[in-house]
Amino acid sequence: MDYGDKLFWLSVVIQRKYAQICAGFDLTPSQATLICAVRNEPRQMADLAASLGMTKNALSQLVDRTARRELVGRASSAQDRRVVMLSATPTGKVLAEAIYAEIAKRLPEIARNLDADDQRDFERVATAIVDTSDLSSPTTDPPVTP
Repeated sequence: MDYGDKLFWLSVVIQRKYAQICAGFDLTPSQATLICAVRNEPRQMADLAASLGMTKNALSQLVDRTARRELVGRASSAQDRRVVMLSATPTGKVLAEAIYAEIAKRLPEIARNLDADDQRDFERVATAIVDTSDLSSPTTDPPVTP
């Protein structure tokens, strides 16, 4: 297996563990990601779509499904009524915090077979990758529909 294959399979391991965590909260991974993305402050729908690599239409459909569960809400921006802001409801915020706690507890399990030094290296490298990734703007990859 080459490096690309290893990264592919690492993403599968992470996605599978994340899906298991989300299922424990009766959420799809997309719904959990959405409420976690807006848990601390409202976000513009257009910016959120770009950050999540989704089309605006796909995000709107995800928001509709998640709003029916009363986990997120839409509102017009106070500065520009054409801009739609998305925020977590109080219930959504509590659920997002619980998801984050579970992720912090269970996602590191993917490195459980590494020795202590390798676990620290894995954490350092994962942190460096995330810290140097621009998660606030669109990627060059096409948006995906969940």
